Amino acid sequence: MTGAEPVAGAQASADPNSLSVPARAARAGVIGYITVLVILPLAALVFHGLENGLGAVVRAVTEPVALDALQLTFWTAAVMALLNAVMGTATAWVLVRYRFPGRALLSALVDLPFAIPTLVTGVMLVLLYGPQTPAGGWLSEHGFPVAYAPPGILLALLFISVPFVVRAVEPVLMELDPAEEEAARTLGAGDWVIFRRIVLPALMPAILSGTLQSFARALGEFGSIVIVAGNIPHRTLTAPVHIFGEIESGSSQTAAAVSVVLVAVALLLEPLRRWLGRRLGARRA
Repeated sequence: MTGAEPVAGAQASADPNSLSVPARAARAGVIGYITVLVILPLAALVFHGLENGLGAVVRAVTEPVALDALQLTFWTAAVMALLNAVMGTATAWVLVRYRFPGRALLSALVDLPFAIPTLVTGVMLVLLYGPQTPAGGWLSEHGFPVAYAPPGILLALLFISVPFVVRAVEPVLMELDPAEEEAARTLGAGDWVIFRRIVLPALMPAILSGTLQSFARALGEFGSIVIVAGNIPHRTLTAPVHIFGEIESGSSQTAAAVSVVLVAVALLLEPLRRWLGRRLGARRA
């Protein structure tokens, strides 16, 4: 009988009607908090964006300036996510598998982009790669401008997204059993084969999770982009900056329509991330 008591207790605690008054108050407070901060603003955006129907949304996002801004936003975010997947995994590997002077400092620097305002990120990149700086001037003279060009947008997105893949992969690497790698090495497998056949499949759900999070984060980036991009329509104007410009000019309907597209993509990425994680995890098992 005593063995059944914890189960019965767990079932009772899962019953909403059995919650105590403080527990109910806490639940109501959390639901209210999330409703005010997340659900109501999203509902207002969707309502305003779809107020004139889907046709108005299509017309707003296919207008040449908006369409070019969305295309620039998506392809720069995609390129950044791919680069971040590779370099973030490599960074996590170095931090977990090697001990060297300055390792703690390197680990702290990985989290620095979360502490620096994104507007400051844009200022830093302009001061380093602006056309009047030695590095920026030399690159511009050789046909590769960084500031006020797509490469500057990529650098800004890479900077703000550094921690996502690193912090997603790092704990998985720490938990990997080295016995499988040692067994493969004993059988004559090289480092690359071990990484590709044993380590990478275990890391793939975490890599994809961090990559999709960084992609979603890049879709809405504004602070660093508005400084470093130059915001030239059809060339360096991204969707978030375009939305800001539409709000300033009084075109809130267009701004809401473009915003709905970005929000819809971001909302679809979360279930996709979970589905891929479950599928890859089940395949490995």
